[in-house]
Amino acid sequence: MAGVARVLVVNAGSSSLKLRVLDAADALVASADLPAPRGVTDAEAMTDAIRGLGPVDAVGHRVVHGGTVYSAPVVVDAAVVARLEALTDLAPLHQPKSLAALAAVSAVLPDIPAVACFDTAFHSTIPAAAHTYALPSQWRTRWDLRRYGFHGLSHAYASARAAELLGRPAEGLRVVTCHLGAGASLAAVTDGRSVDTTMGFTPLEGLVMATRSGTVDPGLVLWLAEHAHMPPAELAATLEHRSGLLGLAGTDDMRVIVERAAAGDAAATLALGVYIHRLRGSIAAMTASLGGLDALVFTGGVGEHSAVVRSLAVDGLRFMGIRLDPARNEAAGGSGEDREISGPGAAVRTLVITAREDLQIAREVRAVLA
Repeated sequence: MAGVARVLVVNAGSSSLKLRVLDAADALVASADLPAPRGVTDAEAMTDAIRGLGPVDAVGHRVVHGGTVYSAPVVVDAAVVARLEALTDLAPLHQPKSLAALAAVSAVLPDIPAVACFDTAFHSTIPAAAHTYALPSQWRTRWDLRRYGFHGLSHAYASARAAELLGRPAEGLRVVTCHLGAGASLAAVTDGRSVDTTMGFTPLEGLVMATRSGTVDPGLVLWLAEHAHMPPAELAATLEHRSGLLGLAGTDDMRVIVERAAAGDAAATLALGVYIHRLRGSIAAMTASLGGLDALVFTGGVGEHSAVVRSLAVDGLRFMGIRLDPARNEAAGGSGEDREISGPGAAVRTLVITAREDLQIAREVRAVLA
């Protein structure tokens, strides 16, 4: 399909459906935020909002999980929908929302081509040594047990944007991208390809997040199941929704935690300390996967807006040649502009880049339909 000018980007979250229309120059020309659809029955309520965005040539859907089936964006048809439904067990909290949004938008725009763009696809290039769990082969093959990684659309955009800002080709450039938001993950990117990431089989692995625990000893979970008689559903709900910053500090808002920590609040100080400890160690681990580091990127809500988090993270990584300019770092908080915050003479360049999954999706849609 030639001449894809206007792309409607659909991003289904836990409680909302974000719609963004980008034109051929990647400019945002229309947007709407709606309640998350429950299925095709919501299409009638969405019709006016979607049509109010104006005509579009294609639709790009953010889909959390592509499993081992999809390592690149794909034009959606009935067979693709069936495969995505079959992957629901791998992402029971996220895949149904993506499928509901796909069904609802398709009901409003049945004749417009739709493309599924996957959060897992960017990480499909991770080598076996990095994505394989040390589990029996029968388990791994029967249930596709491996590290998939997530936030791939954000990591792909941020790493490509970093090369652009630095005026360097992706080839040979070693970048660690830090997507720090309610969900948080890092990616190690070289030659424009992901070679390691912090999230694994599910988005629970890795960093401390707003309400997710991040990595915990699986033996601890087994102990709770056996000795505290905690059912799997309760364990899952607690690790997913009542842990992380919320579990440590009683709030999942990093701004509040930083303010309270500065005022001497013990719980907030602990929460910030645990968050930064895990973040520093994971940046170093991603750097080890790359064999060195040329650029460090902060993106996502916390990554873009918290100068304190950026400063504390980097203060523990000076041995790696990372150093910030305090004035630049402070000015970058919430500016909405992509900018460098490296200190004078720093061996590693540090950047703050606005998360633009919508741009990445639109570009993938155009590439597939070209």
